[in-house]
This record gives sequence, C-alpha cells and structure tokens, in this order.
Amino acid sequence: MAEIAPTLLCFGLGYSADVLAQRLLGQGWRIVGTSRQAEKRRELEARGYTMHPFERGTSLPDTAFAGVTHVLTSIAPDEAGDLVLDMHQAELGRCGLAWAGYLGTTAVYGDRGGDWVDETMPIEPSLPRAERRARAEAQWLESGLPAHVFRLAGIYGPGRNPFVNLRAGTARRIVKPGQVFSRIHVEDIATVLEASIARPHPGQIYNVCDDEPAPPQDVVAHAAELMGVEPPAEQDFATAELSPMARTFYEDNRRVRNARIKLELGVRLAFPTYREGLLALLAVDGEPGASG
Repeated sequence: MAEIAPTLLCFGLGYSADVLAQRLLGQGWRIVGTSRQAEKRRELEARGYTMHPFERGTSLPDTAFAGVTHVLTSIAPDEAGDLVLDMHQAELGRCGLAWAGYLGTTAVYGDRGGDWVDETMPIEPSLPRAERRARAEAQWLESGLPAHVFRLAGIYGPGRNPFVNLRAGTARRIVKPGQVFSRIHVEDIATVLEASIARPHPGQIYNVCDDEPAPPQDVVAHAAELMGVEPPAEQDFATAELSPMARTFYEDNRRVRNARIKLELGVRLAFPTYREGLLALLAVDGEPGASG
C-alpha cells in the first residue's frame, strides 16, 4: 500500500513560505496554499501548488483541509486578531496536525536600547503592529494545536536585498548612533522550519536571525563595495526624510540571540552574517541590469 504524502497548508504563501514549500515539494510533499491575489495564485499553481483565495470573510472550502498534516501561517493579524484561527481553528483541530508554525516577528521584544534578547525574556511590544503580533502569538500557543512560534528578524534574499536598492538608486544609509538590526536570509528561515518539522516541540518559540546584528548603513556600504560602486552618502536619522512607517522601524533597538535554533534544532546557518549572505546574492542581484 502506497504511503500517503504529507501535506503542508500555507496560509499566505509568500516569499519565505515559498522557499520551504519548494524544498518539501521536492521531497514528495503536497503543498496547499492561499493568496489574496489571483495572479499570484496562478503563478504558484504553475510551481506545483494547490491554491485558494483567503482573507477575512472568505473562508476556505472543506476540501482545502483534506489530508493536511502540517500548517504554516505568515498572515499578519489585523485589529480583530489572527484571522486564520478566527476563521478555521475548528477545521485545523480536526486535521490531527503533526506540526503548526506561526511566522511572527522579533518586534514583539520592543526597544531594549541595543541590549541582547532571547526567547526566555518577557516580550515588551512598543508598536501597535507588534502588540497585534504578540496577541496572535498567544492565540496560537493557546489554540490547542501543535503550534511553534518563529520570531523572524529582517528578511533578505534574492530580489530583496541592498543590491536591488543600489541598482534602483533607492538605497539609503540612514545613521542613528548605536542603532542595529538583526536579519536573516530567506534560505536559513526554510532550514529552521524544516528542522522544526523534523523535531516538533509544540509550544516552543524560536528566534530566527543570524549571528551578527549590524547597523543598516554598514550593510549598504558592504553591498556597494561588493558591487564596485560608490555607496550613498550617510544621512542623519534626525533630519532624514522618512515616511512615518519607516521611522517607526528605528524606534526599537535590540540584538537578538539565536542559540535555541542551534542547540535544540541543530541548525547550522548557511549565512551566519550579512557578509556571507550578500556574497552569495552578488551573482543574482549584484550585477548591473540583474533582475531578482
């Protein structure tokens, strides 16, 4: 009798989830996903996935849950809460899931004045969107599902990196003294998720970031050096023209530890700092006229 393939249901099958889904598809998994955009659904169906529209007020058909063994969500909560659980917690509960993953953000730690944080510390979200994320984490951990929370740092990878901005002329070197950001390559996110699927620990929280939080202006300067172009001039954060949303990203300053993904999941990062990550992306996005 043929073994039934495991099935991953991805709510909001986007940039990060797609890397994991492609890996699992190559291992014989079945992938079911959602996207609000019809064009995106067609694109992903061409990659071998079964896609459905989904948003608050538009439920999935019962057939979307048939055979589902694992679920991953990257949909940000709205003011009403986590829409996946609000709309489909009962259906997910009937699936007998082996694993559930919630892709959150390190923003729930709030501002720590540049100090280090890890998963054992209480969260202190300072921004409204981070407060919503914190509530969504709690919803998942209290859902009765085999939930795992992944707090992601700033994501970069093919098509989303300083090379793309340098080529487009939109790269900026905003300097706020003492400010650092943690980041993570999208391929390393997939590695962490694969490792968690192989070693489930329901209720666990994982920081997903690389080894070296760094000032954003240093990352742009290094990318420019690799490209062989002049970096943009530094701009003082206090006087730089930034949108209100962009300015909020500088309100929090923290360094995020990643020891748990290494010790518990056995993860070895392919890109432990932005230097390795950018070097690998140079051939993809770092050449003039390259497309991500």
